[in-house]
Amino acid sequence: MLVLDGAKPLDVGIPAQVFANRPTMPYQVFVCGAASGPVAGGDGLSYHVAEGLEAFEHADTIFIPGYRRPATSEPPAAVVEALRAAHSRGIRLAAISTGAFALAATGLLDGRRATTHWHYTRALAEKHPSVRVDENVLFVDEGSVLTSAGAASGIDLCLHLVRQDHGVGLSNIVARRLVAAPYRSGGQAQYVPRSVPEPLGDVFAGTREWALARLDEPLTLAALARNAQVSARTFSRRFVEDTGYTPMQWVLRARVDLARELLERTDLGVEQVAARVGLGTASNLRLHFHRILGTSPTEYRTTFSS
Repeated sequence: MLVLDGAKPLDVGIPAQVFANRPTMPYQVFVCGAASGPVAGGDGLSYHVAEGLEAFEHADTIFIPGYRRPATSEPPAAVVEALRAAHSRGIRLAAISTGAFALAATGLLDGRRATTHWHYTRALAEKHPSVRVDENVLFVDEGSVLTSAGAASGIDLCLHLVRQDHGVGLSNIVARRLVAAPYRSGGQAQYVPRSVPEPLGDVFAGTREWALARLDEPLTLAALARNAQVSARTFSRRFVEDTGYTPMQWVLRARVDLARELLERTDLGVEQVAARVGLGTASNLRLHFHRILGTSPTEYRTTFSS
């Protein structure tokens, strides 16, 4: 993790917590700065980093947490050059929130999609017009360079990388440890409203939990709305505001995510998996699996079942 001046505490803490050095995690976390020593942070906090940019030499992924005043400040030239050199060696670069500005300063986002905190999307587009800024997503995966929106979406990005590296089983374990929703880390960028949605409270969260326990059963919009004790129209509208998906899209993705875990962790046949997750037939599972993930259940199992 590269901690720059003005680094936001939550943006620093999220990857540190997700990839924490522990027996269940096949990662090691190191923190560096433009130079070793004290770094002034945002929100009244400061950091003391043990290493400078030489830490990039033993990195596989470099996270750039968000920092204050990104539109009016520039990352040090040494940081920009070190990030470029790391990328040329095949190191994956991931920015959380306004860390996208430092990544954009390298030119590595030119011609690519990227995102940042909604408050700064216009500023990022104006400062770096060659970047295709998408203000409607939680994160963007462009392969070797990734960006996420506001701090909480950094969790989505981190879980996405865990799942990409080691499969959905481990990402679900991490999500449970964080008390986060593992299925929000789906393979596609996840859309959010253009404005901050009003809080939905515990009723809709309870309905989502209720549905997750019944994915093998028929789940209709009417049944979900009835559980939430609101009209179907109200439930559908507010569900989209909260998750970025329609209720039935959300159910489908939850079913595909459960199918992935069963493919990883069990010896059930594809037909059995399809029945367990409420998709009925193997052909139906294959259809949705390929549409959402771009692969087949069998190929997915071959890759991740270890």
